[in-house]
Amino acid sequence: MSDAGGVGRTNAVLSKLSLIGDLLMLQLVFLVCSVGIVTLYPAAFALQRVLPEAIGQEHPALMRRFWRQFKWAFGRFWLVGLALYAGSVALAFGLLFWASTNGPMRIVALAILIPLTGMIIGLYLSALAVLPEAPEDSTPKSLFRAANLFLLRRSMGVAGGVIALFTWFALLSRLPTLFVIGSGLVPALLAYWISRTTNTRGKKDSGNVSI
Repeated sequence: MSDAGGVGRTNAVLSKLSLIGDLLMLQLVFLVCSVGIVTLYPAAFALQRVLPEAIGQEHPALMRRFWRQFKWAFGRFWLVGLALYAGSVALAFGLLFWASTNGPMRIVALAILIPLTGMIIGLYLSALAVLPEAPEDSTPKSLFRAANLFLLRRSMGVAGGVIALFTWFALLSRLPTLFVIGSGLVPALLAYWISRTTNTRGKKDSGNVSI
């Protein structure tokens, strides 16, 4: 009995170490791929597509799967990703600019920019949440439609993810070295968590109704 329990604990520890190793490997590959601005969001999309398999330890050739998904995401979303990057830089610049000024216009501008930023981040997390189940023939338009529908149906979960991501950004401003560890993984894991918790709640609710 004790030997069996020890073997079981050893296997559990090895499984967790393997999971951590796979996640860190994906983070490293994401960093390498995101060096080019045009490849930043395709790399994030590819990471999200393979994340469930990494967490479930279901795919032995994880890197091959990542590169295939990166090629798929780049071919379909590179232009949208470039637009997202430009918009993100402009939004961040606007927030920093108005936060450093004085006067009543500062309050008005921040009152507009902060909710707008939260909404855009929520839509981005929603897009990440639906990406693992997105069909191979997805287009930017169909992905946006699916993300918007997810956001409308799961607004509370997405709002929690936005708050968590803002907290991560605040922590990152204090400890920039964390960027190497979690720049790609943190949004990906938050989106995965949102999709999993909402799916679990949906199944529980349907079970209660059937009873």
